[in-house]
This record gives sequence, structure tokens and C-alpha cells, in this order.
Amino acid sequence: MTRTAVVTGANRGIGREVARGLAAQGMAVILACRDADGGRAAAEGAAEGAAELAAADVVAVDLADPEAVARCGAALADRAVDVLVNNAGVLHRGDGLDFSAAEIEAAMQSNALAPLALAQALLPGMVSRGFGRIVNVSSGWGSFTEGLSGPLPYAVSKAALNAVTVKLAADLPPGVKVNACCPGWVRTRMGGDAADRSVAEGADTPLWLATLDDSGPSGGFFRDRRPIGW
Repeated sequence: MTRTAVVTGANRGIGREVARGLAAQGMAVILACRDADGGRAAAEGAAEGAAELAAADVVAVDLADPEAVARCGAALADRAVDVLVNNAGVLHRGDGLDFSAAEIEAAMQSNALAPLALAQALLPGMVSRGFGRIVNVSSGWGSFTEGLSGPLPYAVSKAALNAVTVKLAADLPPGVKVNACCPGWVRTRMGGDAADRSVAEGADTPLWLATLDDSGPSGGFFRDRRPIGW
């Protein structure tokens, strides 16, 4: 049976690499992108290393827009989606109290509320079929154990995404697994050229969580396939 996976932010960086990896394992992949043209370019193999995505579908979704997220979720609910990788997110830079109310609201919407809304849309189907994998790409900057060390809007919104992960995992049957991961500091548009990890290294743990077998964990937070503290 061919599994169907949705990856947000799949037109570049970690999202594209995760989507490529899932397609290489035989999944039917749907690229959910704010930039639909970029998503189509990735699907057509125009982006280097993305030839596996030639058969992928593309859906447009702006995580910053709750109505757009709701429309996307409703459309995807009819696609029998087995895997959701909530990869897309936003980073508002700043130190200490150098942020606005609008920035924290935007961070919460894109980094926590939109992933939750997409999960809510797809979970009824996963539960009814007895199988699902939800991967929330979070960050060590959202970890209380690691000191919530990032800019406040980003750190708080990723901590909220971690809380969503724990709560969903606790409330779902064993066949539907929900986990979070920190990809580390990765050389993407968000991470910058000075980052110490390649895109492939950053995508490894999300790919692993998206393809867990029945004995795999749920309700955990992982980096390099190893548990880390919330």
C-alpha cells in the first residue's frame, strides 16, 4: 500500500529534503508551500537533487493566514493522508524584549497554531484507518531544558508546538504517533551559511520519525534520533 505524506515548507531546505526522502521510499508526497511556484519547481525536479519529487502534488498554503490553513486542511482531509510533517515556520530575530506583539502573534500562528490546525484536519482520517505519523519540526530554542535560548517569539512558539506534540500524542491511539524534533543549526535560508549542519543532516531525524514502524516512540522530542529534554 502506498502511503501519502504532506510536508509543509517543502519547496526548499529541510522540507524539500524530507519530501525527497519520503518520495524515495515510495510515498506519494504532497508539497504544501506558501510559494506554489517554488513548490512546482521542486516537484518538476528543477531544484538540484529533487528529481524524486517529479510525481509530487503541490498545494498552496500560507501558515500565517488561519483561513488559508483551514482551507488547505479541508482539502487534504479528503486525500487519505498518512504522514504530516509540520516543517514550515518563521523566525523573528531579536534579543531580550526586542519584539512586538504582532511578531509574537505571527510566530504563534505559523509555528504552533497552523501545525495544530493541519493535524486536526488530518487526524480523523488517521484514527479511522488506524495509522498516522505526525512530525513537528521544533527547535532546541523551544526547550525549557535547554533554556529557551532563542528570540522570545520563536522560543515561545516552539515551546507551544512542543506542548501540542505531547498533548496530541497522549490523546491518540497507539497507531497514530506524534513526535517533535530539533534538526539542529542547518545551512538553510533561516539558518544561514555559517550553520554547522547540512540540509541532509537536518532532515535525517524528521525522516526517521515520519517512517517509524509500529514499535516506534510517540510523544517524544528528538535530535539525531535521540531523545532530548522538553
